[in-house]
Amino acid sequence: MEPLLTRDYDAHPTLVLERLRARYGPVAPVDLLGVPVWLVIGYPEVLRVLQNEGDVWSKRLDNWRAKAEGLLPPDWPVLPAFELNSVAFQDGMTLRRLRDTWTSALAPFQDRGHPQARMLEDAVRRCADDLIGLLPEGGSRTGWADLSAQYARPLPLMVANRLFGFETARGDDVLMDTWRVLDAGPDAAAASQRLFAAMTDLAAAKMSHPADDLPSYMLAAHPDFTVDELARELLMLPGVVGDMTGGLICNAILEVLTNPDVRSSLSAGIIEETVNRVALANPPMVNLTFRFPTVDVRLGRFIIAAGDPVMLSIAGAHSDPSFEKAIDPQAVRSTRAHLAWGAGPHACLAQLLATRITTIAVERLFEHVGRLRLALPANQLPWRSSPFMRALRSLPVEFELAQSYVPPSDAEEDGAREPATQAAPTADEEAPRSALRRFLRGLARRASGTMKRPG
Repeated sequence: MEPLLTRDYDAHPTLVLERLRARYGPVAPVDLLGVPVWLVIGYPEVLRVLQNEGDVWSKRLDNWRAKAEGLLPPDWPVLPAFELNSVAFQDGMTLRRLRDTWTSALAPFQDRGHPQARMLEDAVRRCADDLIGLLPEGGSRTGWADLSAQYARPLPLMVANRLFGFETARGDDVLMDTWRVLDAGPDAAAASQRLFAAMTDLAAAKMSHPADDLPSYMLAAHPDFTVDELARELLMLPGVVGDMTGGLICNAILEVLTNPDVRSSLSAGIIEETVNRVALANPPMVNLTFRFPTVDVRLGRFIIAAGDPVMLSIAGAHSDPSFEKAIDPQAVRSTRAHLAWGAGPHACLAQLLATRITTIAVERLFEHVGRLRLALPANQLPWRSSPFMRALRSLPVEFELAQSYVPPSDAEEDGAREPATQAAPTADEEAPRSALRRFLRGLARRASGTMKRPG
């Protein structure tokens, strides 16, 4: 059994997966930071587990034998990802009811015939324009930026805050705390506690005063939620929509910058197709959280014992020769049979929303930035080390704003951020927003100060 998360895996995961496939076949035993895990890298095998015919594969943590027997290291760094008892870790009727709730609550924001969806798309454009306006320093229209930290990551988190219906002040706090948790830094634990407190307060507030937002729509679909249950469900949104969509935005921008054919096709308006191709070739969520067989089952060359953790590799499935042979690289429309959004009972419910946010983000960036090029060779870009995500730690670029781009004024930003049905921010609410803007401005100054022009 060999360790999965190595420098080789961070730099060239495809090569590591090819080596595992050559040695073990479609299922490989790996060490995940000290815990033995089965990694499934064959496309048919991944799809078989995802579809879960016969209800063999469970997401419930009480089916994890090592956890039930107290054999996991108490400080195992991956464990916090499994501690949220939400829809992602349910089976059967409970899963179906919670997914129905999410489907109903997300529908107004994903159905483009609904006014809420149109309002949200307008808000995504305004947030994107705002972030683009924060890239340069000192009134300049040129400079250096980290498009991961300054654009791709904050944009979907700002959208998530809008879906929650937070007031501006609390929403900015949640955005910054979500960022701290996702970075797993020294203040992540305290930020996580604040996040749960914020979601608990939000859940309680929406139970008393529902509005046109995601928590209220969830309560309408599932009125017997407790405050704690709703808070736990809501905690999923910033991580999944924020981190996964932020990674997809980064990967799509990188594809445009490094592929001349894609860059030239943007003028033809084929951005959504580009996003799908990126999800296929470079999915942001490369590995899914564990499944546990409820009985001993054969998978690949091995018998997987009941209760063993099984991690499905989307990147491995997409690089499986049996899947790659079915892809026509010359096709105008790339296949939708990839697994970047999962499949079966746990397929991603926010696919349309994440795709639309990413499409608008890429569209807006290349509309407003006339010149954009990488500040590092593509093969030297730093990637985050993660068991589940394949996302850039930073995306350094040199840019020049298009002459047609006019940054929104502070007054325009304030008026644009909140729906017309909500009151304007008070003076007390402006301080946290200023803190967020100072944070993003600080990133801009750091990017300009640390990036060097390539020689």
